[in-house]
Amino acid sequence: AVHNLTEANHIMHDPALTPLGENQCLTLRSNFPDHSSVKLLVCSPLRRTIQTTMMAFEPETSRGVPCIALAELQETSDLPCDTGSKVAEISNDFKDQVIDFGLVPEDWNSKLGKWEASHYAIDARCHAARKWLKNRDEDVVVVVAHGGLLHYLTQDWMDSDKFPGKDDLQLDRALSKIPLNIDGSPAVGTGWENTEFRTYRFVDADDDDSIPMQETTESYQRRKHTVIPLTKEEKTQLRETATKMWQEQGYEKASKA
Repeated sequence: AVHNLTEANHIMHDPALTPLGENQCLTLRSNFPDHSSVKLLVCSPLRRTIQTTMMAFEPETSRGVPCIALAELQETSDLPCDTGSKVAEISNDFKDQVIDFGLVPEDWNSKLGKWEASHYAIDARCHAARKWLKNRDEDVVVVVAHGGLLHYLTQDWMDSDKFPGKDDLQLDRALSKIPLNIDGSPAVGTGWENTEFRTYRFVDADDDDSIPMQETTESYQRRKHTVIPLTKEEKTQLRETATKMWQEQGYEKASKA
């Protein structure tokens, strides 16, 4: 989206996709292998994710697959670029699209209370989203959300170190280890590339009330990762490292506990 062109654009409220972003959506539409199997579309109510859903999954909407906007899927930070529009405004902007905004409350974009940008609140929102998704009757669901949020939702923190901490920025930039925006600022991101798709399944775990998800072997191999899954301890360590860096960068607030 437009806010990714330069770090200065993070002050833009609920930005739209760029022409490049739109082309990436069309590429995703062409590369996604399971259009015919999808029974439900679920997206973050931010403008860029709605646009992505409507463009990349047009084959689904054209055959009547329902699309639900879920407030819990909004991006994690409280920067203007990650803050959504009023329900009336965003629903009017997409009035020609069949999107159900019934699960988006009026205060969803307040970034206060359950919607705040803290580790604790994000965790709670993603737990609620996993519970909601698991309780759906549809067996194949597409979720369109944001890189930071997806680490929390899937509880998969691999490659989250693509988001460098403040102490790493100058060195990494000098060594050309991270890409730069057009203004020279670091183009930091999460472990998810733009319009990347992965496949997860819910797993039964009697001793884990977090409603865990597991990436499928095919999806894991597509990303050229080893098929050896991370241990619970390794996942926890990655999570702690990532959230600490995001707090240092100002993309997330410290937990209230």
